[in-house]
Amino acid sequence: MTGQRRTIARVLSESNDHPDVEQVYRRAAEIDSKISIATVYRTVRLLEEASILTRHDFGDGRARYEEADEQHHDHLIDIKTGRVIEFQNPRIEALQDEIARELGYRLVGHRLELFGTPLNEAATPRRGSAKKP
Repeated sequence: MTGQRRTIARVLSESNDHPDVEQVYRRAAEIDSKISIATVYRTVRLLEEASILTRHDFGDGRARYEEADEQHHDHLIDIKTGRVIEFQNPRIEALQDEIARELGYRLVGHRLELFGTPLNEAATPRRGSAKKP
């Protein structure tokens, strides 16, 4: 592994968020200004193919990444800010297993992504649900 790839791997390993390639590039370039965006793309692809990184699509048009060796968790995405909140819930896990069994399957993996807005923000009316005066 080259020094530049080590830098990129370190940036990803130290990330507390789910950065996209552009964010990884900016962070890596702060450490080594000679790193190119192409090197970041190639390295991220290699790490993903090696199952070291997990790729996510949180609906914002950007592939986002996190280390694959982390303990299982699900995601709640704030659709206004793009903030990603990781969570674990044993009731959800049990329900998913139960549903799989009811359908005749043994669950071997899953990915859950919830999309929402904070409760303290004014709700926007659904299309067609606004009352007319």
